[in-house]
Amino acid sequence: MRLFHALMLTTALALPVLTPLAAAADTSITVTGEASVAVQPDVATLSLGVTTQGATATEAMAANSAALNVVLDRLKAAGIADRDLQTSNLSLNPNWVGYESGATPTIAGYTASNMLTVRVRALDSLGTVLDAAITDGANTLNGLTFELSDPKAKMDEARRAAVADARARAAVLAEAAGITLGEVTSITEGGGYVNPTPMFRSEAAASPVPVAAGEIAVTTTVTMVFEAKD
Repeated sequence: MRLFHALMLTTALALPVLTPLAAAADTSITVTGEASVAVQPDVATLSLGVTTQGATATEAMAANSAALNVVLDRLKAAGIADRDLQTSNLSLNPNWVGYESGATPTIAGYTASNMLTVRVRALDSLGTVLDAAITDGANTLNGLTFELSDPKAKMDEARRAAVADARARAAVLAEAAGITLGEVTSITEGGGYVNPTPMFRSEAAASPVPVAAGEIAVTTTVTMVFEAKD
């Protein structure tokens, strides 16, 4: 009899203890909000340069340097500071000819190219700057973009709008799912940026060159995680 009771007690102790779940699994809602703020640019960046040819490498580079110095002088006279002028590409290449005849190709002169990145802070003078550069020797224009010199304030505005967008999306999802939206548990910025807009138009008979700055966009995204309750 004692042995029977001992076996019953041992069996009872070996059984797992079952307890009710303390709480249901946590529920959360994750959304990404987006925002873009349009703003008028206050800075233009243009890429222009001089391409010259010569019978020898020395002649090509000498002609290029002389032409570029004239362009630089006119740009400075138009109000461009030294800090806003930067050489972005310098090249010297032989001109090979003779491929079409099947003979051994030979060098027929050289081509020198020097590109400048020019930052224009006074947009009302941009047309004059372009006209001065092209008139005095710049024969290569690779592009013109408009930007914002200090995007911080507009970026903060975009961040606030992105957070509001994320909250609105989360509220719609919670309502559709029949749950209650809780506190924010996580916020991650996906990366903000200023989208420089390339814009350029010109008329051959016009001087100075007409340009239109238009608007650029300051854009950001935020990912937010909300608690949700049944």
